[in-house]
Amino acid sequence: MLLRIFLFLACMALVVLGAEDFYKLLGIKKDASEREIKKAYRKLSKTYHPDKNPGDSTAHDKFVAVAEAYEVLIDEETRRIYDQYGHDGIEQHKRGGGQRGQHHDPFDLFSRFFGGSGHFGHGGGGQRQGPNMEVRVAVPLRDFYNGRSTEFTIEKQAICSACEGTGSEDGHVETCNQCGGRGARIQRQQLAPGLFQQVQVACDKCAGKGKIIKKPCPVCGGSRVVREPETHELHVEKGMPKGVQITYENEADESPDYVAGNLIVHLVETEPALGTLEHERTDGTFFRRRGKDLFWREVLSLREAWMGDWTRNITHLDGHIVQLSRKRGEVVQPNTIEILKDEGMPIWYQHLPEGTHDELFGELHVEYVVVLPDQMDKPMEKDFWGVWEKYRKKQGVQLDKENGRPEGPIPMPSGVHDEL
Repeated sequence: MLLRIFLFLACMALVVLGAEDFYKLLGIKKDASEREIKKAYRKLSKTYHPDKNPGDSTAHDKFVAVAEAYEVLIDEETRRIYDQYGHDGIEQHKRGGGQRGQHHDPFDLFSRFFGGSGHFGHGGGGQRQGPNMEVRVAVPLRDFYNGRSTEFTIEKQAICSACEGTGSEDGHVETCNQCGGRGARIQRQQLAPGLFQQVQVACDKCAGKGKIIKKPCPVCGGSRVVREPETHELHVEKGMPKGVQITYENEADESPDYVAGNLIVHLVETEPALGTLEHERTDGTFFRRRGKDLFWREVLSLREAWMGDWTRNITHLDGHIVQLSRKRGEVVQPNTIEILKDEGMPIWYQHLPEGTHDELFGELHVEYVVVLPDQMDKPMEKDFWGVWEKYRKKQGVQLDKENGRPEGPIPMPSGVHDEL
């Protein structure tokens, strides 16, 4: 007897674990409004649609599960049953013949929201595709170097989730009896006595829509679409070039009349600026990029450039230290460029030579700028002058004489001019 009870409880536990909670599945709270449920379904159904995940059985199962969760939670009766009795209650409701509890084709549900045949223009129906949308998203150089997963939000035209794109509050839409649903009618115009012309004009009764809505949707006002923000995940890969295009299929402006076009994101680089976090306040923040190489300008004092004996620790974009140094007696000329191998940008995997699997980097170009003192106290000036005078008299070179420069002005011919 105890064994039977144990087996029964184990089976019940497996059922509960196997059926994912509908609210968690849609990513909403238990007190979510109807609009929030519809918005969650719209987002997830596009994410897991089989057209966007070809050959991925997990995404297909998720697409079906999201549709089932939506159909249960969007109906007041089935939602009440689910809240009280869970998945078991919904199954009993289905077996009992509850019409609203019956499972429908998830592609039919998808087409009610987005039009067409329930596919992204791949499954027949001949529905045209809307225009693409292009946006610029700026990320710091640090993200191009290290790679990062983040999010960005855009405002776009979306099918109204309150009326599912019908424009009607009660879902009832009538065909215009004046134009027969064509949205246009033929009008006869007189050009002269006995001379007439037929022209096609937009139907004034339905405003060229071909449909008449007696109870417009209070959310979209009968226009069937709304403007709303939409957030997308953005994966910046190591070494991606500036201006690279990332395409999000069928994520442009939506309309019940066409399949949404593509959202094309152009990745650009933000202006360098110190952030608030420690890793945002590094030297690498102010690196400049050109292709696979990075550029940095290092400032040296006159003593350092002339005498050497100095060390600099530069913090790179990923936090590692790049050390610059000169031994005593090593002179650095102004505007000298030092090239450090493998300290530039990581090379994007799509730009690596064929057959290369190791991570490769470009170069870091360091330009040295020498800053001269703008004033000296008298003892320092006297000491420097004495040192330079000693060596100038011993082995100094006058550059004007070495270069053949004249000591005085050159006389120019006078009284001569050219005739134009």
